[in-house]
Amino acid sequence: MTGTREADTVPSTAVRLTRVGLAVFSGTTVALQARINGELGVRLGDGIVAAVVSFGTGLLILLVLVPATPTGRRGLHRLRATLRDGSLRPWHCLGGACGAFFVAAQGLTIGTLGVAVFTVAVVAGQTSSSLVVDGAGVGPTGRQPVTPNRLAGASLAVLAVLVAVGDRLGEPGLLALALLPLLAGVSIAWQQAVNGQVRAASGSALTATLVSFAVGTLTLLATFAVDLLVRGLPAGGFPTEPWLYLGGPIGILFIAIAAAIVRFTGVLLLGLASIAGQIVGAVLLDVGLPTAALRPGPAALFGAALTLVAVVIAAIGPQVRR
Repeated sequence: MTGTREADTVPSTAVRLTRVGLAVFSGTTVALQARINGELGVRLGDGIVAAVVSFGTGLLILLVLVPATPTGRRGLHRLRATLRDGSLRPWHCLGGACGAFFVAAQGLTIGTLGVAVFTVAVVAGQTSSSLVVDGAGVGPTGRQPVTPNRLAGASLAVLAVLVAVGDRLGEPGLLALALLPLLAGVSIAWQQAVNGQVRAASGSALTATLVSFAVGTLTLLATFAVDLLVRGLPAGGFPTEPWLYLGGPIGILFIAIAAAIVRFTGVLLLGLASIAGQIVGAVLLDVGLPTAALRPGPAALFGAALTLVAVVIAAIGPQVRR
């Protein structure tokens, strides 16, 4: 074995930009998933059921895909071995519970808030918790220092949220509803970190995604059982449009990309880049395909632009090394 390990070398600018670009793209898929799950929740009259459908379809796809691929099978074997010898802790496998909360928040709030306001509420939670998660060393890159660039990028992203929702400060009901996506954003940073640990231990992003979907589906089924006892069956019937059931496959794409690249980017940069994609995608969706919620105004558009600047500031900081 000669030379320095790839994980310890500084990647080229092109490689680094490619990874950030993948994170931005994954963020746009989250905005699309949010619109789909939000609409499904409105049609069914129950956001929890919409979340179960989304996670359940994704889990079914992965249960077929992972055992059918050599990488997936090797990943399952390595995952069992690392859990057995203690190098991977069982709590590292619980990231899917955070994903379940995030998807449930989509189904419960987007029909009222709109994708743009939902997304900027997620930003506030995700950016602040990313700093904490990176600083605590929860992710596969270990402890990441809070450098001036990273702190400035996170602070600017939070400022962008305040700008984007500034025109809704007179609607306390909507702001209270926005607490759900705010808390979902807090949980997403932790999910990305522990999913990265599972990916590193198993050597397979698909295996890490399967674990996340399995835990998330079980969490949502337990929540649905309580929801069923309290409210009964959903009022709306299941819609027939196929596109309303694409939330699960889109979630597979997002989680797999995040699990694959978080060990190179760190949780904060991954979060900021995916947030940029979410903001841009959310604004485009709310402008082009608005829901019953208000269209995003100039403040939301300016907030989206500030978020992109925040990503650039965080990205030009020191390279992440393990």
